[in-house]
Amino acid sequence: MRSNRAKLRTVSMAATLPMIAGALALGIPAAHAADNPGRDALAGTKPAWATAKADKGATSNSSQVSARVYLAGKDANGLAAYAKAVSNPSSAAYGKYLSAKKAQARFGATKAQVAAVKSWLASAGLKVTGVTQHYVSVTGDVAAAEKAFGTQLHNYTKGSKTYRAPAKTASAPDALNGAVLTVTGLDNAPHKASHDDQLPGPTTVFKNAGPFSSYYGSNVAKTLPDAYGKKIPYAVEGYTGKQLRAAYGAGTRTGKGVRVAITDAYASPTIAFDAQTYAKKHGDAAWKTGQLSQVLPKKYTNTGADECDASGWYGEETLDVEAVHAVAPDANVTYVGAASCMDNDLLDSLSKIVDNHLADIVSNSWGDIEANQTPDLAAAYDQVFQFGAVEGIGFYFSSGDNGDEVANTGTKQVDTPANSAWVTAVGGTSLAVGKGDKYLWETGWGTEKATLSADGKSWTGFPGAFTSGAGGGTSKTVAEPFYQKGVVPDALAKANNAAGNRVVPDISAIADPNTGFKVGQTQTFPDGSEQYSEYRIGGTSLAAPVIAAVQALAQEARGGKAIGFANPSIYSKFGSKLYHDVTDNPTGSGLAVARVDFVNGFDASGGLATSVRSLGKDSSLSAVKGYDDVTGVGTPTNGYVESYGNH
Repeated sequence: MRSNRAKLRTVSMAATLPMIAGALALGIPAAHAADNPGRDALAGTKPAWATAKADKGATSNSSQVSARVYLAGKDANGLAAYAKAVSNPSSAAYGKYLSAKKAQARFGATKAQVAAVKSWLASAGLKVTGVTQHYVSVTGDVAAAEKAFGTQLHNYTKGSKTYRAPAKTASAPDALNGAVLTVTGLDNAPHKASHDDQLPGPTTVFKNAGPFSSYYGSNVAKTLPDAYGKKIPYAVEGYTGKQLRAAYGAGTRTGKGVRVAITDAYASPTIAFDAQTYAKKHGDAAWKTGQLSQVLPKKYTNTGADECDASGWYGEETLDVEAVHAVAPDANVTYVGAASCMDNDLLDSLSKIVDNHLADIVSNSWGDIEANQTPDLAAAYDQVFQFGAVEGIGFYFSSGDNGDEVANTGTKQVDTPANSAWVTAVGGTSLAVGKGDKYLWETGWGTEKATLSADGKSWTGFPGAFTSGAGGGTSKTVAEPFYQKGVVPDALAKANNAAGNRVVPDISAIADPNTGFKVGQTQTFPDGSEQYSEYRIGGTSLAAPVIAAVQALAQEARGGKAIGFANPSIYSKFGSKLYHDVTDNPTGSGLAVARVDFVNGFDASGGLATSVRSLGKDSSLSAVKGYDDVTGVGTPTNGYVESYGNH
């Protein structure tokens, strides 16, 4: 199965973003605009694809604009500095988190700043439609937007479509004294995320054919051709919580007293039933009353199959909820659904968690390619992540399912928001758990697929073509964060820039759908009935909630004290026995599994397809000894969870 990322909008492949100055990466208001006296430039508001060559002329003055003016707060420099200090184990301020209320009082926008921003926007002829502690939303015509933001709006071609964008960087009046962080919405190209997984939409049922292995290697495909000089096992039916807890050293920890939030778009109508049924079937603790809660918007938008494909997100929520509970069965789980898959709505979900401190750990299995991320949105996301860090909230993001993204987009790039310096990017592995739940080995997740020949005696074109793999690589836009220095090799950090950039991922866990997790979900069967059914799944969509759950166990080991933004801690443990140092070739010879699939995705009536899936073949990315851009520092070992108790 291909990731749902394949459904993303067409991207202009020439559009690689310019380097963001380190200041903007920290969410600091931009410098004085030399070519626009009396105004402050809002860096990054003119997108990279708005080139002179693509310019189709001025947008009609009467066209309508909906924009968000994000507020910088009263001390953007101080927010970034405190977020760093409070997260760094070697800082005196480590762990001295602020309440949501105190963080807002210390760093948020003042009433006077909000009033000044509203007054400026209204005086230009824009209508204020909403005010939160993060932004002021406005609507109005192009003429009013141009007056407010000191730029012309033109139409530009992007790929096969035409979108509106500023002809030069937008700006705000000097008199606002840097109260404006950025503005989004002046360009109207879609900004949206896809979920990082290998999911069919639940509109139709999906089932795996057999034969299966119950644990890695338990059922060898004796009648199928050799691969790498030996007989290979059938793919596992799908690991369950007991096997994953053993693999990553859960011990007796259950995540008791720890709050984990999950963000996705929309909400599965059958989540409570599905999660409870799954737990009962697989020996996980039953969900207690109130242990699973949902925070949902009043209405949903962009639900169509050609937009966000709302029903396609139900399985994502199901996977995330069931995986967190399987690994951390006593953690409280709060699902915060976004009104759509658009960035503004996803940002609102993240802000709800931060503004109300709904959890200490946040799992996010969605993202987009870095070329689609604009600097204005990056600044808005980073500000939310920094507020989270100050409060002791850590965000975990899937690193993506398309390896280096070349097969998917034609351009080598990382995914976003996993590229933010203020989140933990979670990469992926292929995991072998043997008899008695024994951890055997892991490889970097990267799959090559070849099909069985017509005569059944060989694999056609072995090892075959790349299908999917853990996202990773070097950012083109985010500067190297302090915690990666001295750990990430220069060959990776300086791949795009001599000054060094953020490298993804930070840590990793099981992701390969061929060594995947079993999930249970209500789906629609061919006869139109809706029934609970189970299937094996993977993707870094699985890795992110697994690591979030392991962090919940680690927080319990600390006596419940929040870990917060974990990257400085994660990197401080690098090179120790607390991580499995994952490589692509852990056994010294090539690794592969045999897989049999229903051609129609449901039953044998449409025939069977037999294939060989090679492990550890992640596009141009390699899992090697030490830090790498497939698995980061590695995966947690038996000592990892308890190591947080020593802080």
